[in-house]
Amino acid sequence: MVQRISEPGPWVLGIDIGGTGSRAALEPAGAPLGSSRRLLPGVRSIAEGGTSTLEVAERLISAVRVQWPDAPLAAIGIGATGIASLAGDPAVELPRLSAAAGGAPVAFAIDGVTAHLGALAGSGGAVVAVGTGTIAIGTDLRSIWRRVGGWGHLYDDRGSGAWVGIEGLKAAILTHDGVTTDAAALLAAAVARFGPAPEWPAQLSTRDDRGAILAGFAADVAALAGIGDPVATRIMSTAGTLVAGTLAAALDPRLPWRASGVGGVFKAGGAFTAGFEAEFVRLAPDASLIDPAGTPLDGAVRLARLVASGDAPAGHPPFLWVH
Repeated sequence: MVQRISEPGPWVLGIDIGGTGSRAALEPAGAPLGSSRRLLPGVRSIAEGGTSTLEVAERLISAVRVQWPDAPLAAIGIGATGIASLAGDPAVELPRLSAAAGGAPVAFAIDGVTAHLGALAGSGGAVVAVGTGTIAIGTDLRSIWRRVGGWGHLYDDRGSGAWVGIEGLKAAILTHDGVTTDAAALLAAAVARFGPAPEWPAQLSTRDDRGAILAGFAADVAALAGIGDPVATRIMSTAGTLVAGTLAAALDPRLPWRASGVGGVFKAGGAFTAGFEAEFVRLAPDASLIDPAGTPLDGAVRLARLVASGDAPAGHPPFLWVH
């Protein structure tokens, strides 16, 4: 559906691509952040057959061009999960994205960077983003870049949605096998979501979107923790402490001792938040833990604004690429 733009241009586009889906926002370049925002329908970031982040970004850019053809794009800011570890060199693909945007400059960052730009509004410090995966970045967005985590759910992403899902299934299968008796509620939730336990390996082990599927089960674990199930509560509390450890490790003595956390897992609250806050205070008692100023999508829009104004940090692979 074509929509006409009444506000004067130019416009910037922010895109946030996560492990299970994406969001995009079109905003006037010169207006306050969040004003006159147009949101695009989300696009699945990972499908069973696999969907690259660059393809998702191109689809969203094309959607803007079709839906708002009279909105001139001054710049695009993209934050995406997995590009530093799983994708090829994003710099090779940026000209294609710029061409799709009518020649507008493009900045492509790992999701931790746009989470940082959203949470700390461009100031220095450390931010942890917790969704399907977990990654923390300590940076001033210029010369200091400290990454912790984000290496995938097979051996990292401590405290993430995928990690919570795995821990929930581990507890459930122990009760299924009669090794324990305390995870009956988790077992019932897993059966309701995935079917009988013998079907789980075929459902999970061969899927390209395994991390996203596991993160989906994390919602069931969090819900059980919310009503007091002891095993689920323990999992969520442990997840919080692990995320706090990741965030504390991203603090850098050359940066302001300031930190924040964003991402869907924080919405669980309860045992997760309690474990996170207590462990962070223990690990970094002199650091300030502040509420995030904005979301990773806000960070992507902010990145686009920096590019449009000429104030964007220089490209710094494997964190940030600018074309």
